Amino acid sequence: MKLLLHLCCASCGIAALEKLGNRFEVSLFWYNPNIYPKEEEQRRRKDALRLADIYKKNWLEVKGREELWRQKMRGLEKEPEGGKRCWFCFQDRLKKTAEKAKENKFDYWSTTLTTGPQKNAQVINALGSSLAQKYDLPFWEDDFKKKDGFKKSVALGKKYNFYRQNYCGCIFSQKS
Repeated sequence: MKLLLHLCCASCGIAALEKLGNRFEVSLFWYNPNIYPKEEEQRRRKDALRLADIYKKNWLEVKGREELWRQKMRGLEKEPEGGKRCWFCFQDRLKKTAEKAKENKFDYWSTTLTTGPQKNAQVINALGSSLAQKYDLPFWEDDFKKKDGFKKSVALGKKYNFYRQNYCGCIFSQKS
């Protein structure tokens, strides 16, 4: 069975790949128009491509769209981290993943967003389940930080010398 996995960064992707690798034929999907500045996005993408190479995974991506993302976030700039702005950002990235998974005839889709300790897996999984119904394509619900997933991501990230960022990615989380 084929699963398209939205990847927010290489460090978060490791835990998911370790957990999903034996269950699915996983392909990695890069869509992160929220990441700011451009150099940060490029640094994360470079390591994510290296992760795909190390684990021998197929790579799909949608580039750009930063301005469209900023338009969607208008009026939400002052929202606290983890608030409405994050919900809309998660929804944007998950929707694009579901579309790409449907378009490429995947059996399932998921995201590495639940690996981060500050990310609310219940919110992300609920969004994924809702979009799964809309696109008639199952979403693999998980909390990749659980069962030492985050610890494994840190250890393996160090092993492969992956960059570990100190903020979610958007300009607003950078200032938090």
